[in-house]
Amino acid sequence: MTISDKLYKILIDGGSWKTILGGLWVTVKISLFSLIIGTALGAFICLLRTGKNPVLRGIATVYIAVLRGTPVLMLLLLLYYGVFARTGLAPVTVAIVTFSLNVSAHVAELLRAAVEASDKGQAEAARTLGFSAWDAFRLITLPQVLKVAKPVYQSTVVNLIQWTSVVGYVTITDLTRVINNTASRTMQPLLTIIIGMLIYLGLSYIVYGIFALTDRHKKKGGGTE
Repeated sequence: MTISDKLYKILIDGGSWKTILGGLWVTVKISLFSLIIGTALGAFICLLRTGKNPVLRGIATVYIAVLRGTPVLMLLLLLYYGVFARTGLAPVTVAIVTFSLNVSAHVAELLRAAVEASDKGQAEAARTLGFSAWDAFRLITLPQVLKVAKPVYQSTVVNLIQWTSVVGYVTITDLTRVINNTASRTMQPLLTIIIGMLIYLGLSYIVYGIFALTDRHKKKGGGTE
């Protein structure tokens, strides 16, 4: 059997491409919703972590430590087969909750590190010039925080896409599970897995491209680097 015959059998025969696209959409959907929710929650956790209330700061510290130190697969299994087992939540919803929690811990920590790395003297100088606390944060501190956090956040997004490959353990037919099923059906594991890896690689480079475009747009707009 030639390579073209194998590719036809893997990608075309019996509508395989539709199944692969369906699995890809599930992966993208879980990743996208988890990223949005996790980023918002992470920003809130960061506020607690850097706040003045020692109780809330302690809770946020434990939250970050536990979720960053727990393998995401173990967290997924705990929530699916334990916490939400009798709630009737769809597996995809449980997966989004799981990855949102995981992402929030990583985002909270990277934002905290970025805040600590920012030049507080500039914000203080702005306050002495009459800027409100919000304006000083928005115009001085926030741009510095985003600049420091951006490279790590980009890696977090790529890692999230890769982490979602474990959702098949809770009956979700994502890209990885579709690739695995296709490899079994066609008896072409090597080529099928390589195709799956290339798709994940493509998703990663789409993320890199989006971040690169934002950098280019910022330079054209005369933004602060």
